[in-house]
Amino acid sequence: MNETANMTSVPAGPDEDLTPEQLAAQWEAEAPPAGGPIANFAAAAVATVLGAAGMVLSLQLGLGTPSQPQPGLWPFVMSLVITVLGLAQLIIGRKGGEGEKFSKLSWLVLFGAATLIGLVALMPVIGFEIPSLLLCFVWMKFLGGESWRSAVLYSVLVVAAFYGIFILGLGTTIPHLF
Repeated sequence: MNETANMTSVPAGPDEDLTPEQLAAQWEAEAPPAGGPIANFAAAAVATVLGAAGMVLSLQLGLGTPSQPQPGLWPFVMSLVITVLGLAQLIIGRKGGEGEKFSKLSWLVLFGAATLIGLVALMPVIGFEIPSLLLCFVWMKFLGGESWRSAVLYSVLVVAAFYGIFILGLGTTIPHLF
C-alpha cells in the first residue's frame, strides 16, 4: 500500500486535523453506551413531572401580567417549556436516537441539584452572597474540575458580577448581607 495514501486517511497525531467523517467516527467510538427505550421514557417522564410540578408551584406564587409580573411568572414559563419538551420527548422522541446509559457520572447531576437546593434553602437565611459563592466554588472545583485557584477566583468574580447586576444595578429585593 502506498504510504502517502495511508497517511492521508488516518491522522498521524492529535495535532493533525480530522475530516468530518473521522471526527464522527471518533465521537461514536468514545460515546457512552446507549440507554435504551426504557431509559429514554423514564428521563422524559421525570422531566414532564418536574415541569408540571413547577407549573403548579409557580401558580401558587401568582403570575401577574407581562407588564406587571409576579414572582411565579418566569418560573411558570420555564416549567411550561420543560413540560412541553418532556411531552415531546415522550411522544416523538422515541423515533430519535438512543439516550445515554446512566453511569457513575450521572450521579453528578443529582449532586448539582442537591447543591442548588441548598442554595435556595440558605439564601433567605444568610443572603445570596455566601451560598452563591459556595455553589460556584463546588460546581467549578468538583463538577468542573477547575484548579483551586481558578475555582476561587471565578467564584468570587461570578458572585461579584451578580451582586453588581442584581443588587446595585437593578435594585432587586434578593436577600443579601451587604
